[in-house]
Amino acid sequence: MSRAKAVEWLNYHHLLYFWVVAREGSIARASRQLRLAQPTISGQIRQLEHALGDKLFARKGRGLVLTELGRAVFRYAEEIFSLGRELMDTVQGRATNRPLRLIVGIADVLPKAIVRLLLEPARKLAQPVRLVCREDRSLEDFLLELATFSLDVVLTDTPAGAGVRAFNHLLGECGTTFMAQKSLVAAHRRGFPRSLEGSPLLLPGAKSTARRALEQWLHAEDLRPIIVGEFDDAALMSMFAEDGAGIFAAPSVLEEHLRRQHHVHVVGRVKTLRQRFYAISVERKLKHPAVVAICETARKELFA
Repeated sequence: MSRAKAVEWLNYHHLLYFWVVAREGSIARASRQLRLAQPTISGQIRQLEHALGDKLFARKGRGLVLTELGRAVFRYAEEIFSLGRELMDTVQGRATNRPLRLIVGIADVLPKAIVRLLLEPARKLAQPVRLVCREDRSLEDFLLELATFSLDVVLTDTPAGAGVRAFNHLLGECGTTFMAQKSLVAAHRRGFPRSLEGSPLLLPGAKSTARRALEQWLHAEDLRPIIVGEFDDAALMSMFAEDGAGIFAAPSVLEEHLRRQHHVHVVGRVKTLRQRFYAISVERKLKHPAVVAICETARKELFA
């Protein structure tokens, strides 16, 4: 039976001494900076070369130059020790120049226009933000990724249920606006909402919380529209409405956007048909600067 190969570990002390020598250009200058004897530094670098299997420096006159391997290792060392400095800066609350990484899970049912508005404050932070958006997963999958810190936050219209180790942060809520192409508006605005009886209606997909709330409201109002389409993608539904296919319901906060983007108009508004939006995180008290900005702006401006 063959023995498993031992795990190879990099000695970061050796790498540090190499990095300082490469930056300073000589062991003598590195010795003064590190306050170590030159033979000690030379010995540590030889051990690193032995571990890597080749020379890192070559002699050139009285100085040292990096070999091809040395240049490659130096690039990695620069990144490693730069990250180390930024780690300490972050822990101690000091600003860094490195882009802040924000990984967001986005529920498919959320209208993309809402997502853009919610994420906009993160892009306006003084510190550059590298935004990573994840989709095409169930809320359960997103919650698992949150638990393993693969995500910073999840944006959704459904709060995480009891028994899940995550916290729901309500971003805001708004009423619902029914909108349609101009000819349908003229025929259904008067007498709203009774005018929805027998009208062509476009519905959000079955997974959406908005769909369930809309169906409950129609039932409570004893309204029976004709369902002419169902759409998981809110933008696609808006396009069909723009072509006159039917009336659709949207978060009231998107009224102005939909008027400009899809040339649709208001049929009527229902303030009691509420749509809610959440940020879910593993933290009760939010700490990520971009997530804090998203939540504060949503509450104070977008849904105010």
